[in-house]
Amino acid sequence: MTVAMITHAAPGDTFWDIVRKGAEAAAAKDNITIQYSYNADATQQAQLIQSAIDKKVDGLAVTDPDTPALGGVIQKAVAAGVTVSMFNAGSADAVKLGAIGYFGQEEKTAGQAAGARAVQEGTKHILCVDQTAGQQQLEDRCAGLKTGAVGAAVDEIYVNGTDDSAVTTSIQAKLTQDPTIDLVMTLGAPIALDAVKSVAAGGSKAKVATFDTNAALVNAIKGGSVEWAIDQQPFLEGYLAIDSIWLDKYNRNTIGGGGNTPTGPSFVDSKNVDIVAKYATRGTR
Repeated sequence: MTVAMITHAAPGDTFWDIVRKGAEAAAAKDNITIQYSYNADATQQAQLIQSAIDKKVDGLAVTDPDTPALGGVIQKAVAAGVTVSMFNAGSADAVKLGAIGYFGQEEKTAGQAAGARAVQEGTKHILCVDQTAGQQQLEDRCAGLKTGAVGAAVDEIYVNGTDDSAVTTSIQAKLTQDPTIDLVMTLGAPIALDAVKSVAAGGSKAKVATFDTNAALVNAIKGGSVEWAIDQQPFLEGYLAIDSIWLDKYNRNTIGGGGNTPTGPSFVDSKNVDIVAKYATRGTR
């Protein structure tokens, strides 16, 4: 069986390395050949999906950060007889597009949880840092943060997530401009590590928290430079996206009744980081 996994990953974003390891683990168990490709541009991601259809793959595991750009071609895959699972982005549209299931966290809910925790910890002014303008799941995270952070101010800035130096400079400039910001909330682990540099360089007293993890981010939590992270379990997302296709083909089984199977959110912080750290070291958390 051949399955194409096509994501909206940006170059250098370690989150997707973890997703891919989960997919590869499932593929090894299920004797599936994976054809992995990615593009952060939705139009080009749609072209990759069309190419997979043309190659007559058996299954397609795909993210959907932009349904207007991707929904039509995902439906074309389903119409062509390709078994489609969706994960990480596109939860609201997966069922109507014909996917056999969706695996990921509901991003507004995750953002609300982050906002509520921040306020509980005494935060008054949050800066939400979006590293890729136009991706719906990132917009939803900031929107949920604003809803959940009752009583706190929430600002949002956009940065170029593919340029670490530009990210650091942009966050530092915002912190210098507004010293009342007491929490920088980033939407990806590499951006959080840039934010730590921004806080130090600017002499800010702001704390840093984030969505998503990688090995370096887990070490930052252990070291105290990052307060906590929201973990959507990317390894599990990749694993279930592949395994669900195998289950459908082999035995017509569905996971989660064909709807949204949540893989998060959960928090990684000083209380449980040592448990997570050994798995982060091997690149699976």
